[in-house]
Amino acid sequence: MKVTLDDGWTATVTDDPLAFAPRFEGTSVRVGPYLGKAERERFLRDTFGSGAWLWDTPDEVRFDPVRRDLVGVEFQLPHESASAEDSARVPDALTVRPGGLRADQARGFRLEMCSVLCRAPGDAVLTALRDLDVLDEPLEALIGIAPDLALLVQHGTAVGWSLTDPARHLTPWFTAPDPAPPSPATRRLLTECLDLITTPVIDDLTDGEPVALARLRATDEALRAQHEDRHRADALRTLIATLVEDYANQSNNNGE
Repeated sequence: MKVTLDDGWTATVTDDPLAFAPRFEGTSVRVGPYLGKAERERFLRDTFGSGAWLWDTPDEVRFDPVRRDLVGVEFQLPHESASAEDSARVPDALTVRPGGLRADQARGFRLEMCSVLCRAPGDAVLTALRDLDVLDEPLEALIGIAPDLALLVQHGTAVGWSLTDPARHLTPWFTAPDPAPPSPATRRLLTECLDLITTPVIDDLTDGEPVALARLRATDEALRAQHEDRHRADALRTLIATLVEDYANQSNNNGE
């Protein structure tokens, strides 16, 4: 099976998925052998594929220059959240086929990040789509390129990705995920944080809506006070850190 990633660039599906566990670092999902900034820079230098350039931040899909096999990915979390009705249209009956990718050509390309995030109840699965038009037709396949991480394929083209049990994979930057299961509090706070960073709540924060500002402050306080599952709580604090810095004290600054 061949899969088009972007701009006519194709890869062949293999039987070898990535063995590394995904690291859900808040605004991105990474899979790769590196656990530090310097290691990541060497990894990008020694591989080819789609990558960031200056202020451009597409999704990163990296391949070994000799074997042309997939060796790592970094997917950006979309900023826009689909409605509950649209999220319910994401099919859940397709079987995930574990597999890797082998580049058909050893050259660079650009993979545009997905534009919309579909959230299953309780955020048990996060599905990022190229656009909502993807849901108008059946998906062809789900390729499990790493544990709990799959590429969505439609008409031979990658149209998105999905992460199962994202709370389990939460981790601060460049840190291996905690092997212990996440606490119920962490799962609840993940949902609250995802609400805060995606539409429509993030628009309310930008507009200074008091209810949204109160939710942000309450979530930040809950994460600071959480003693169990501290590793993942720190990751969630990173997820909303910019919002806290920009908006948490907004009502006080306005003299309210």
